[in-house]
Amino acid sequence: MTAFVLAVILGTGLAMAQNGTGTITGTIMDSSGGAVSNATITARNTETGVARTVTAGPNGQFSISPLQVGTYDVSGESTGFKQELRHGIVLVVGQEAVVNLTLQVGNVTEQVTVTDAPPLVNTTLNSTAGLVNEQQIKDLPLNGRSFDQLLTLNAGTVNNSSNASANKWDSFNVSGQRSESNRYLMNGVDYVGTNAAGAFLSPLGASNQLLGVEAVREFNVMLNTYGAEYGKRVGAQISIVSNSGGNQFHGDVFEYIRNSAVDARNYFDSTKGTPPFKRNQFGGAASGPILRNKMFFFVNYEGFRQSLSTSSVNPVPDALARQGMLPCYIANPVGGCAGKPGAYVTVPNLKMGILPYVGNLFWAPPTGNEILSTAAATVGLPTGAANFVGNPVNTIQEDYGLGRLDYTITSRDSASVNYT
Repeated sequence: MTAFVLAVILGTGLAMAQNGTGTITGTIMDSSGGAVSNATITARNTETGVARTVTAGPNGQFSISPLQVGTYDVSGESTGFKQELRHGIVLVVGQEAVVNLTLQVGNVTEQVTVTDAPPLVNTTLNSTAGLVNEQQIKDLPLNGRSFDQLLTLNAGTVNNSSNASANKWDSFNVSGQRSESNRYLMNGVDYVGTNAAGAFLSPLGASNQLLGVEAVREFNVMLNTYGAEYGKRVGAQISIVSNSGGNQFHGDVFEYIRNSAVDARNYFDSTKGTPPFKRNQFGGAASGPILRNKMFFFVNYEGFRQSLSTSSVNPVPDALARQGMLPCYIANPVGGCAGKPGAYVTVPNLKMGILPYVGNLFWAPPTGNEILSTAAATVGLPTGAANFVGNPVNTIQEDYGLGRLDYTITSRDSASVNYT
């Protein structure tokens, strides 16, 4: 069980690494190209209604930061000019979007709405080319619903889990770096999962999956070049942003099922029939306002239940070996086999107390074929061992939850708390 807590107060005077947020900057000018100083610029989140307001400097430049990811309407106004409004500014994690405004002479009560504007310019040092957006996370198929598999949508990223050891089940190499060189961030805070040593591998849980698809809004993969606000590791920086609430109530429930009843038998499986396999992933999410335009909540739960039987073939003592008898070339290699090599004979000086330990106390009973010798001198002769073929069951249970609360204190200050 891992607890992950973040409580941050965001204000215009607070210097911090904006790993889970974005920035809108730009210049406000008049129609002749001159700077409009002391103009008022407002960025309003269309999902939450929360607005942030700043004043342009003497040269008309402005910066609004930090801002939650989402869609914004940006407006600028000043005395003697019509208000200009830009719709649909989509801000993603780590982005510094440039939105330039041009005011027309007129009454401030008049409004000019720009609907066909040039595309946003991204001047940030933190490339957003590695963005995996909400639609991709929700719509692309995921075996096990482990959303970190989507890292491979980026060039130079390799899922190396098939070659990884047991303690590195989910392993991604980015730009040729080692998997432990990557750094995972959840809403700007290091995210290491259940790894007690704090190694920066995928923050997996008991299921070896990175659960929480419903909780993730988007994430950005910065491959190998990024700004000074990122550090600690030389590999990729994976910035994950959780969902948050808005002015509308939303909710969903889900269950995903896998069952061996509809599986075909693996051709290489040693058992008869298909080994039992049951996996259930279920849960739900809910979000909405507590105070409209001021306070919002988001909660998510996901349960993982799995019972997997894996075909296993192992050598065990055969029926006669459990009675203290072995093939004679093993029991008495010096004295020979009296013309019957491979015949079972009682082990010389047998201690009867040892028999329970070569029986069912330590070894499962043989259920497969007898194992014959492959040595040149004794090829085809019994060895005293046989195969045990079975389906040992491995069960996994994991419960994942995330809660987030966002509160706008003033137009310049806000607080965000989340618990994973």
